[in-house]
Amino acid sequence: MNEAEALARAFAAPGRISVPFSDAIHDPQRPLWLHAYRPEGYTPDRPVVFVLHGMARNGEEYRDYWIDTADRHRVLILAPGFPEETHPGARAYNDGGVVDQFGELRPSRRWAYQVPARMLALVQRAGVTKRRQAFLFGHSAGADFAQRMVLLTDRSPFCAVVAANANWYGLPTLLRPFPEGIGGLGLTDADVEARLAWPLTILAGEADLDTKGASVPTLPAALAQGADRFARAKHLLAFARAEAVRRGVPCHWRLETAPGIAHDGHAMSQVCAALWFEGQLPDAARMAALAGKAPA
Repeated sequence: MNEAEALARAFAAPGRISVPFSDAIHDPQRPLWLHAYRPEGYTPDRPVVFVLHGMARNGEEYRDYWIDTADRHRVLILAPGFPEETHPGARAYNDGGVVDQFGELRPSRRWAYQVPARMLALVQRAGVTKRRQAFLFGHSAGADFAQRMVLLTDRSPFCAVVAANANWYGLPTLLRPFPEGIGGLGLTDADVEARLAWPLTILAGEADLDTKGASVPTLPAALAQGADRFARAKHLLAFARAEAVRRGVPCHWRLETAPGIAHDGHAMSQVCAALWFEGQLPDAARMAALAGKAPA
């Protein structure tokens, strides 16, 4: 049985799915997981949503954050798992393994940022989906991954990308080295302009204001973007728009904010799902409930 046939069998019945996933191009010695959920009534023409976990590497939990959405809208949830044992620290996960432990640039085909696209291609070969493109959501460390993935790789496998509550951002400039910018990676001015033109949504909780937590990066390049994650999200959009003006090109990045919500992967998943599948942010009462507060 080949890999596609095994995956087709794993997805044959509705429910939660967790299977080992090997990406030989990325690194055969660093196995991954594919946590997924197939709702009742799902058919291969329905949407596919990738969900990228945070620094706790809790892909199964992040998958479960989307189960209500999957059941309501009959969408397939795919949550890649990057174990700490095989992808230790921010360099291997948030920063996509672009450079190795010695600071040397790795071939782009081996970056972790390429894994979701190849995972989608395998699910397509298995007949699990007929969709050519998927949605992709990342929260916290997963948002660091998602936002830099958009800057560095082919976005065509994805119809929409949301980076929610990122810890800090890769700036769309060749004048600063990775991971602060995208300099030193062989990209060109045309690449930067193409990235600015592609719609990227930055989703930020307005109460994500922690400045001292263990997961809040305090390296100088991150602090230069703001003291907290909410400030950094606003800084990114201002920087991207200014860079687009300087170049005389459009910027189709946008910032959506979630009132009352802090660094909460479940709540931000619900906000993103509303944007994608209901066409708007949750109303004030629902936003307050997600934030754990009584409606005003």
